[in-house]
Amino acid sequence: MDPNFDDEALEPDGWMWVRGVDYVASWRSAVDAATELKGAMDEAGIDTTEVRSTAATTTDGSGVLRLLLPVEAVLALANAARGEAIRSRTNNTTGTRSH
Repeated sequence: MDPNFDDEALEPDGWMWVRGVDYVASWRSAVDAATELKGAMDEAGIDTTEVRSTAATTTDGSGVLRLLLPVEAVLALANAARGEAIRSRTNNTTGTRSH
């Protein structure tokens, strides 16, 4: 046995597959989400060259996407999200004013 193997950290629920759970569909959804995110980032002018994503599923079959982003991409994404939030609030406020 590997002396570095930590059997106390082994969590069976973290790696067992459950019969009847559609892991593949959830994984595909995560892959599609990655494609959507990359497309949105490209449209926002954010460099995605160094962006890495890994599609996976959780033990209950939910899709998840793990991202590895350079700091510059994270900051640009945060700024784009803030800008969209401000535009959305402004449009909602403008649309609810009575004249």
